[in-house]
Amino acid sequence: MKLLIVLLFIDWDALRPENLFGRQILERTPAGLSIVYLGLILTLAVLLFASLINRKRKKFIFEHDLPKPVRRKLTKTVANRSLRVWQFVFAVLTLFVFGFHAYWTYFADTSNEQYQAVTYKDLRNRRITAANLRGWMLDRSGELGSALAYYKVDSNNDIVRSFALEREMAHLLGTERGTPGLERTVFRKREDTTPEAWEVLTKIKTAKEEERDVRLTIDRDLQAFAAQQIEGKKGAIVVLNPQTGDVLAMYSNPSFNLSEAQTLDDWLKLEGNKRDNPLLNRATREYYVPGSTFKTFTMIAAYRAGKQNTQFTSSAGGFVPFRGSREITDANGGCEPPYGCTTLNIAQAFEASSNQYFSQMAVSLGRERFRETAGKFGILAVDTPADALQHKLFPDIWNASSDQIKNAIAPEQSTMVLGSEISAYDLALQGMGQGYAGQMTPFQMALIVSAAANLQGNVMKPRIELSREPEVFASLLSTAQAEQVRDIMALVTEGSGGTATRVFANVRQAGIRSGGKTGTAEKQAPVYDEKTGLLKTITKKRKNEDGELVEYKVPQMYERTDSWYISFAPLENPQLAIAVVVEGGGYGAAISAPIAARIILKARELGLLGEKYAPKAKPAPANQRRRR
Repeated sequence: MKLLIVLLFIDWDALRPENLFGRQILERTPAGLSIVYLGLILTLAVLLFASLINRKRKKFIFEHDLPKPVRRKLTKTVANRSLRVWQFVFAVLTLFVFGFHAYWTYFADTSNEQYQAVTYKDLRNRRITAANLRGWMLDRSGELGSALAYYKVDSNNDIVRSFALEREMAHLLGTERGTPGLERTVFRKREDTTPEAWEVLTKIKTAKEEERDVRLTIDRDLQAFAAQQIEGKKGAIVVLNPQTGDVLAMYSNPSFNLSEAQTLDDWLKLEGNKRDNPLLNRATREYYVPGSTFKTFTMIAAYRAGKQNTQFTSSAGGFVPFRGSREITDANGGCEPPYGCTTLNIAQAFEASSNQYFSQMAVSLGRERFRETAGKFGILAVDTPADALQHKLFPDIWNASSDQIKNAIAPEQSTMVLGSEISAYDLALQGMGQGYAGQMTPFQMALIVSAAANLQGNVMKPRIELSREPEVFASLLSTAQAEQVRDIMALVTEGSGGTATRVFANVRQAGIRSGGKTGTAEKQAPVYDEKTGLLKTITKKRKNEDGELVEYKVPQMYERTDSWYISFAPLENPQLAIAVVVEGGGYGAAISAPIAARIILKARELGLLGEKYAPKAKPAPANQRRRR
């Protein structure tokens, strides 16, 4: 009874650990115990491996004179040998388990696409995301009125995340499902390399830093304008600043509204639309045949090899790479106007878009020259066509503050087949932008034209965060060579035989000189039913292993003609490098070149072409001046 009375009068609150040792000590206790536990595990691992290495033991006196076969059969020796095997197995399993956890904890988030795509299902991540307000995402102006992502109060007085360009920025911003975009990566807390438990144990806990606003390189008005240019079409537009690498606009159509992808059902509907494929960012992750725009690459390769002064002859019968091969002719089946069948230099050939000239140049350069130039552009040179089918993302091309951002917007790496087994004919086709050069993204073509547009002849790493300092990816041309290439490309928009001279009349009238290259490319594409959206198939027959005819279905295909145009402006100090592709658009001069011309004029209106082309401020009305 006395003991019970004593227990009733004890001040148990005073004996709580936080009161005895302080709340901060209590908070650090689990971290300290974790460190002790890890230390003991490490000690055990060291002892385990030491036991594996140290196999010697003292032998009994009677063992010294025994024959070796007898000693090996001793019960103790057999037992030790068995234990060593199990020690080794246990050590391997331990390393495997810890390696498994280390991978999913530290590496999967940046290197495993499937893991990134399903992280939204992790309730812990979703709670953390919901509990922390992200910063505002501003366009390059930094003005709140031009915010791309922001918060507002809805009709229920709830604070909700909103987007100014829900459709136009959908592929860049991304959603909480699927491949992460800038929304899930730009505002992500930077991970400290210090182990969490050690940090808790040794550092004073401070208030969590709030998420800061971020300025992107995107120009909001130009992004919206670019989206308007391919409304109702399939294709992509990429606009870079070739001097800094700034992504000024990047749009892929068909797109989707971010509000359409909030629920799982809506997301699955978008994912199931195989005809339009709205979730696919065609600007960075769709391969196209580049057509004649790729002659820009071949011309740059020629300058790098010192072959820019080489002349080749175009003939009515076309160019035959080797005896017995098919001939390569120009688009009209003979020789391109205005020069016709004659000997051309590189400037004339580029102006006229001569297939024969650039096919011969490719054979003259050889696969190793092509391989070297491809690497400078970030194009993967592979040995066989089968290797080219192994799609690979290329995050390292980006100038970004974290690996998460690089992976979120990483482009598919463009490829060229340049192995020893390809023929001179195959190489000739690549020189004119066909054949095995047919795996180029619009993003890659924008990088190719930006090398010519850069005043130092560099390829700048593209950047999406305005706070990043410009970084050079590779140096391709000297300053003088880059200027010569730009002058040649200007013939396309200014020369008498230029394929875009008529289209760019308005740009020239505005006092803006530019350069570019048209392209028209044929590609086999599947046919979809217009009403149902389902893939059309045709039935074929083949013999099975038993020699019996069996039926099977394959997609119905048709030859699609894509329209291309790459461009830069202004000529004297380019501030824009543009790539436009429209699926099924036909000739480059008919669809894509006019789009690029309108983008240049819009960029001038927005003040993106430099001070020389800055729009003049309009004078205020007379009545408004009187009020002042």
